[in-house]
Amino acid sequence: MEHTELGVVHTSITRADPQAVAALSAFGVATIHEAMGRVGLMRPYLRPVYPTARMCGTAVTVLLQPGDNWMFHVAAEQIREGDVVVAACTTESEDGFFGDLLATSFRSRGCRGLVIDGGVRDVADLEEMDFPVFSRAINAKGTVKATLGSVNVPVVCANALVRPGDVVVADRDGVVVVPRERAAEVAEASARREAAEEGKRARFRAGELGLDLYGMRGPLAGLGLRYED
Repeated sequence: MEHTELGVVHTSITRADPQAVAALSAFGVATIHEAMGRVGLMRPYLRPVYPTARMCGTAVTVLLQPGDNWMFHVAAEQIREGDVVVAACTTESEDGFFGDLLATSFRSRGCRGLVIDGGVRDVADLEEMDFPVFSRAINAKGTVKATLGSVNVPVVCANALVRPGDVVVADRDGVVVVPRERAAEVAEASARREAAEEGKRARFRAGELGLDLYGMRGPLAGLGLRYED
């Protein structure tokens, strides 16, 4: 399975374990990114098309051609309950590849949302539907159906490698990709990080300073920081 393949649909993919996906859904993107070793983030230009958009699911990937959304219709047949669609393009394009009609089609298949390194439209309708979309642009410009791309091949979306079946989590902080084979491990690490942060939060609420909580005074003094009246 090559990311350069065109004109192919892989109908059998290995998805991350559903229990691990459910566990990851409890955590925010920042927590998962940190717990995974500060990797997996897509570029921050991908933004939710409405403020409350959030998603977590297994990736069905789409490789689009610029200005052409044909492969979204092909991809709809491959969606299973709990999937999210991740769409990249063979070259940069901000045309409006996706709108409420495709969202309606995807949702009927059990789709949890879309991440696209391109443009979308019908944003008011997507918000009313509460169909989460994270996109590069909002653009009313239409597309054609003329050129083959691919479905369920590895894609690079906003600088992040996404393989079919990987876990994609998105919220207002961004979009993170968890390799399918690491889903359970990363969920456990995220839970540990969340518990540790709650302990720190309690200490901050009690008035403790980060200077003391993190043992910063010695290193700062070692670098020559001084206090003057």
